[in-house]
Amino acid sequence: MKIVVIDGQGGGIGKQIVAAARLNFPGAEVTAVGTNSIAAAAMLRAGADRAATGENSVVVCSRDADVIIGPVAIVVADSLLGEITPKMAAAVAQSRAKRILVPVNSCGNIIAGVPDLSIGRLVECVIEELKKTEAEK
Repeated sequence: MKIVVIDGQGGGIGKQIVAAARLNFPGAEVTAVGTNSIAAAAMLRAGADRAATGENSVVVCSRDADVIIGPVAIVVADSLLGEITPKMAAAVAQSRAKRILVPVNSCGNIIAGVPDLSIGRLVECVIEELKKTEAEK
């Protein structure tokens, strides 16, 4: 399974997702894509197989991913304080990959009806969804 984890700012959510994916899916190919070098480096240190940075990396890595994981902001242009470009959001949204979006209510993106869970619990939910995805194959 090819997992692409996309995150920005400090990469805090992405690094937790990468670490949990590595622990639960040791055979998966985990690629970290940061909207900036700080986020990419944090995810690489957390155990990603490789990391890339920037708009073109999001576009290229979204093409052949089986699963794309990241905060819901990765499909909203100009989110994460402007780090997500329209081209990035479109690439993620148009990818053939299954998207597992973490409902982080910040940066002006509020998901109504979703309880305010801790990041740790949200990461557990991501892993539960990955297990369902793997079982479907």
